[in-house]
Amino acid sequence: MSGFQVQDPDYDARVRRTFTNQPAMATLGISLARIEPGTLELQMPYDAKFSQQNGFLHAGAISTALDTACGLASYTLMPARADILTVEFKINLLAPAKGQTFRFVGSVVKPGRTLVIAEGRALANDGGREKLIATMSATMMTMLRQN
Repeated sequence: MSGFQVQDPDYDARVRRTFTNQPAMATLGISLARIEPGTLELQMPYDAKFSQQNGFLHAGAISTALDTACGLASYTLMPARADILTVEFKINLLAPAKGQTFRFVGSVVKPGRTLVIAEGRALANDGGREKLIATMSATMMTMLRQN
């Protein structure tokens, strides 16, 4: 357990709904693996359609998955009437993205009323060995709906 205060007891369903409403996730073959207050994990099988010239998973796909993992991890702590928007992120590509499957973990570092700071980790699994391939630092914005 994260120790973060949950503002919406129905956060799990809200996060799943938001994930489902992102067609990019389905296109990339990304699925939800775990949702907890302040933490979210996505999974993706390797698909050559999303590789770069050397056959590694493209940095754009990694960035997309980490942005979503960080954003939805932040979203777990937001009020029920909130929506979310990425303000900024920085990614460090640490190793070639070579693997059969990938995990993308987003974790809240500091929740705020308007801005949430999160970090992400991308891991490649190549035959049972998991390797850290990228990290992300992200800032997410809480947008409160008036209705």
